[in-house]
Amino acid sequence: MLPPDADELDASDEPEDIEDPDESDDTDEPEDDGDETAAIVHENPHCGLIAIVGRPNVGKSTLLNTLIGQKVSITSRKAQTTRHRITGICTHGDTQFVFVDTPGFQTRHTNRGTSALNRNLNKTVQSVLGDVDVVLFVVEAGRFGPDDAKVLALLPPGRPTLLVANKLDMVQRRADLMPWLQQMQARHPFTEFVPLTATKEEDTKRLLNIVRPYLPEQPWYYDEDALTDRSDKFLAAELIREKLFRLTGDELPYTSTVQIDKYEEEGRLRRIAATIIVERDSHKGIVIGDGGERLKRIGTEARVELEKLGDCKVFLELWVKVRSGWADDEKRLKSYGYE
Repeated sequence: MLPPDADELDASDEPEDIEDPDESDDTDEPEDDGDETAAIVHENPHCGLIAIVGRPNVGKSTLLNTLIGQKVSITSRKAQTTRHRITGICTHGDTQFVFVDTPGFQTRHTNRGTSALNRNLNKTVQSVLGDVDVVLFVVEAGRFGPDDAKVLALLPPGRPTLLVANKLDMVQRRADLMPWLQQMQARHPFTEFVPLTATKEEDTKRLLNIVRPYLPEQPWYYDEDALTDRSDKFLAAELIREKLFRLTGDELPYTSTVQIDKYEEEGRLRRIAATIIVERDSHKGIVIGDGGERLKRIGTEARVELEKLGDCKVFLELWVKVRSGWADDEKRLKSYGYE
């Protein structure tokens, strides 16, 4: 049922029946033999913050997700999919890698009505760079344009900075990279050069081995099994926004966001109500689609991925509301969760 003040179209997906764990068949519990497994204590643990920076759509979020082994940052072809400081945590042996995925530095979307959002995104990038131990500067292998140069100019001096040349699989002749690499080294004294394809696990494992020596010897920041410092509620909003951008493509301006109105846990069931915020009535029609089909598809795809990510059942309700000028309103940005 719609809330009293919501006259927008609602798209909801009912979950499948959930088995009550109390009604399941009795099984013999393993006997406690009294032995306890001691936690492994590393004598010289290493831990550090690693920033992943680069222009929009260069593959930063894809790289983070592969490094972590699970989606913690959303991806799409639309620029500025990542809008928040996303922390992904990866622990191997005695080393904990704390990666920070940042928004692509905003240089193109400077139209009237988006300046507050753009300032917020760029402020996030700059604040991250001031805190980290290592910087991963991500570019497309063999390419370097004006937007890359603007991000490069932000890199702090004296900080270990690795040049990560992504999309190596798209380069036909690897020998062509040598002149390009020499040009890049002339632009900045990079500590290491790491060519890779962000979707390949073997490449990201190699990257971890290269990064490790640059991390300080100190206790871990998080538990060994931690993957992110973001809440389930936050990740739900991000996944809905990912489906929104992927299913609307270039039709919908990037000044759209998602607000979680309700997030309730009932055993293995998650009840989520969310609102998609758009700038204009015409944008609302794009999101809803003919007969509500696009909104329903956004909800279905988000629900399926949320269930997979959380190993649970999800009941998801979506609404669409028009809030003109939200992207240039500092108060609304804060109310929608922008730092």
